[in-house]
Amino acid sequence: MDAELKRLSEKVREAARSKTGLRLRGGGTKDFYGQALEGEVLDTRGLSGIVAYEPSELVVTARCGTGLAEVEAAMRERGQMLAFEPPHFARFGSGSSTLGGAVAAGLSGPGRQAAGALRDFVLGVKIMDGRGEVLTFGGQVMKNVAGYDVSRLMAGSLGTLGIILEASLKALPLPVAEATLRLELPEDRAIEQLNRWGGRPLPITASAWTGHDLAIRLSGAAAAVKEACGKIGGERVEVGQARRFWDGVREHADPFFRNDAPLWRLSVPSTTPPLRLQGEQMIEWGGALRWLYSHADARTVREAAKRAGGHATLFRGGDKAVGVFQPLAPALMRIHREPKREFDPQGIFNRGRMYPDL
Repeated sequence: MDAELKRLSEKVREAARSKTGLRLRGGGTKDFYGQALEGEVLDTRGLSGIVAYEPSELVVTARCGTGLAEVEAAMRERGQMLAFEPPHFARFGSGSSTLGGAVAAGLSGPGRQAAGALRDFVLGVKIMDGRGEVLTFGGQVMKNVAGYDVSRLMAGSLGTLGIILEASLKALPLPVAEATLRLELPEDRAIEQLNRWGGRPLPITASAWTGHDLAIRLSGAAAAVKEACGKIGGERVEVGQARRFWDGVREHADPFFRNDAPLWRLSVPSTTPPLRLQGEQMIEWGGALRWLYSHADARTVREAAKRAGGHATLFRGGDKAVGVFQPLAPALMRIHREPKREFDPQGIFNRGRMYPDL
C-alpha cells in the first residue's frame, strides 16, 4: 500500500506543480453525475481492501478502491448492513462501484427515509489533499466526535476536495423481519398517508409511489412488522418480488427509470403537495424525494422546488449548461470556495465537477 500511496502522492504533486487537472475515478459508475468531466484520469482502485471490521463496534473501515459489493458482503455475513443503502449504479459504468466513490458521491438509496443519509454514517476519513499530503479526520468508534465535520464534508464533495483514501462507516444490524405492502392511491392521497404514517411509531424503512401505486417497506422485529401490516393494510408483496423491486429503485433499474427524458432529483419537505410539473414522477423518502423525468426547462423545475422550500438537481441526462446543481447565492459560493482553497490550493481535483467556477 505504501507504494500505491507514493504513486498517488507523486501524481498529485506533479499536477499541483504544473496546475494540471486530475479526474479522480474508481469504477466510473457515477461519471454521469455532476458537470462535465475534466482532467487526466487518476485511478484510485489500487488502494483496496477492508482495513478493519469489528461487528461488535458497528464500524467498518475500508480503502477507497474497495468494491462496495465486497464491503456489503462482508457485513452481510455478520448480520449487518449499510442502512442508507448506497446505490451501486454498476450498469452506468465500466467497472464496479467503490467505497470511495460512494462516499464522494454522497448518494443514499431507499433506506435513507428511516436510517438517514450517507453523510450521517461517516465516522472518519483519511484523505490526500492537493499537496500530496495524507490527512486523517474523525475516528473508528461511534463515540469519537473529533473531526466529524471535516469527515462529513467529504461526503458528497464529488472528489473536489481530495482523494478519499479510507473511510470508516457506521454499521447497523440487518432487520429480523421485513414486509412490503402495495396500495392504490393517487399522488395527493399517497403524500398525505406517508406523512400521517411518518408521525406514528411504525417501522417504515422505505416508500415509493408512482402511477397510483404506493409501495411501503416495513423492517424490524417480527411482531412490530406484523402489527404494522395490519394497521396499514394493502396487498402484501412476495419476498423475492419485493427485494427485486427495492433493488430496482435503489439501482435505477425499475421500469420507471427507463425513460429518455432528463432526470431531475427534487429534494423538498415531505409534506409538499403534488408539484404539478410536466413529466413522470416517483416519490420516495416519505414524500421528501421526487424523481422527475421531464423536458420542462430548468427554470420551471427549480422554481417549483424553491417555492416548496427545496432544491432541484439535474441528476442524469439533459443539457448540463443549465447547471447540474442548484445555483448558489454569492455568500454560499464563498463558503464553498474556502475549503476548496484549503484542501486543493491549485484547484487540480475534479475541476468544475460541482460548479463550473469551483
